[in-house]
This record gives sequence, structure tokens and C-alpha cells, in this order.
Amino acid sequence: MKKKTALFLCLILLISTIGTGCSSKKDAIRFGAADIGGIYYTFANAYAGLVNNDAPDYSIEAKKTAGSAANLRLLADGYIDLCIAQNDMIDDAVNGTGTFVGKSISGYSAIASLYPEACQIIVKKDSNIKSLDDLTGKTISIGASDSGTERNAKQILEVAGLNNDLVKTTNLDYIDAAESLVSGEIDAFFVTAGIQTTVIEELTRTCDIRLIGLNDSCKNKLLSAYSYYSDFTIPANTYSGQTEDVSTVCVQAVMLADNDLSKDTVEDLTRLLFEHANDLQYSLSIDMQLNEQAATKGITIPFHKGAAAYYKEKGITVDVR
Repeated sequence: MKKKTALFLCLILLISTIGTGCSSKKDAIRFGAADIGGIYYTFANAYAGLVNNDAPDYSIEAKKTAGSAANLRLLADGYIDLCIAQNDMIDDAVNGTGTFVGKSISGYSAIASLYPEACQIIVKKDSNIKSLDDLTGKTISIGASDSGTERNAKQILEVAGLNNDLVKTTNLDYIDAAESLVSGEIDAFFVTAGIQTTVIEELTRTCDIRLIGLNDSCKNKLLSAYSYYSDFTIPANTYSGQTEDVSTVCVQAVMLADNDLSKDTVEDLTRLLFEHANDLQYSLSIDMQLNEQAATKGITIPFHKGAAAYYKEKGITVDVR
């Protein structure tokens, strides 16, 4: 009898120990952060640091990825739990169009619209490239494969009439593209990111640059063909040596969550996002203007129920998955 009692007590103690261990274990929430040098990467690391410091119940780990399209696939497949993606890529993924033609993916929902991402084209200032037409015969990086930059670059080149017979394209991440521009291996590179993009500003320390704007014809075609584009101006002096405004288009960057993340977790993460809006602004070179009203605009997919619960507290009603 004593042996049975002792065995029972040991079993209870073991279960108790296992239960305590499980309840105290802090599983990392994986945040898809795109390329080093881009705003996604900077934002994800800044947000992760703020949450980890302020909310010990959570641990967020920023993960380098190829960009928007990769983030959406990784999120849908459960390899990451949070990410940022361009709104145009999100539309494609949900509807099985564009980059995701015939292969719609889901399993995620929105937390917040963060900021506009400008389509930027960078060349050396001493080059003879001063317009889109001057890209004819040049070698251009259109961003990493599977990135939002790649998609935007292809659309811009298409409406500008610059097909594969007229330009040579290559897929490089932002850092490799900047280094290749300096070495002369490429003549231009595309970046879709919030301004001021770190890798572009860092490039100005090595060589003088020029940003190539989109002419009215190109912009109007893009705005007519694709509802997710908006007119955008990169103000003069955004980058060192840039003395004039540059006209282009932009898309919205949207923060997403895996549907499997609990309501309570996402509600907390959404609250922390806005509580630390000023801290995030100080960490980033872009003007986020992050507030609840702006964050719920221009999103075409449902919100996570946790994010919706937070917005409801603020008197804002959003569509829920």
C-alpha cells in the first residue's frame, strides 16, 4: 500500500513539474522580416525588442526572409507567426492572381496597415540614366526573387514598354544590389520600401545617387490598372544629395498574423504596437503616422479577431475573419 501511495505521489509531482514547465515556457513568436537593409527588417527588429522588453510573457524573434511573397507563403505554412507584406501581394495571395496565379493561399489575417511603401529606382548620379526610357539596354536588379519589389519592378517596366528584349534584369537583395551598383555590375536597382530606406542612404556614403521618377504616362497606367497603387512623392532631401522631389507610386505595408495565434495574444500584440508607436517612430527613418484610424484603412482582407477586439475598445469596427 505504501509503495502504491509513494508511486502515486511521485506521479502527481511529475505531472505538476511538467505542467509548471509548460506553463512557464516562452515559445518564440517568429516575425518574417524580409531583407537586411529594408524597412521591414528594421521595423520587425525594433518591434520585437520593444515587446520582449515590455511584455515578458512574449518572446518575438525577427527572421530574415526574401520579402512579401515569401512571407505570405511562410505564414500560410506555419513557419512564421507574424509578418509584413505589401497590400498588392496580399490581394494576389488571397485571390490566386498575379504572383500567386492559380495558387491562392490563406490562413492569416490583418493586424494593421503600417505605412506607404514607395517604388524607388536608384542609379549612380554620374550615369546617363535620367528617366525610365534611359534604362533601355541596361542591367537592372528587380529585387529578390519572390519579393514585392520584384512584382512592382516588373509592372513598372511593363507599362513603360521595357520588356526583356530591351533590358536585362537580375534578382538581387538590397545589399547585394547596392554593392553591384557601386562595382558597375548593374546600372540600376529597384526598391519598394518606406522612405527613408536605410540601404539607399548608406549607399550615398559610397557614391552619389539619383532617384528615377515615373512620368505621368507610366503613373496613370499603373493607377488605372492596379487599384492598390497610390500616387506618391519622395520629398527632396529624403536622401543625401537628392535635391528634387521624385514622383512615383506606393503600396501599403500591412502587418499580418497567423490565424492560429490566439485572440488574446494578437490583442496584446496589437495594443503593444500602438502603445509603442512613438518608440517605433524613433527607431525608424520613415514617417509612420501610426494610429488606429489610419491602421484600419485600405486593407482588403479580414482582421484577426484579436486585432478586432483591440479596435473595438477604440470604437472602431473592422471585418473579422
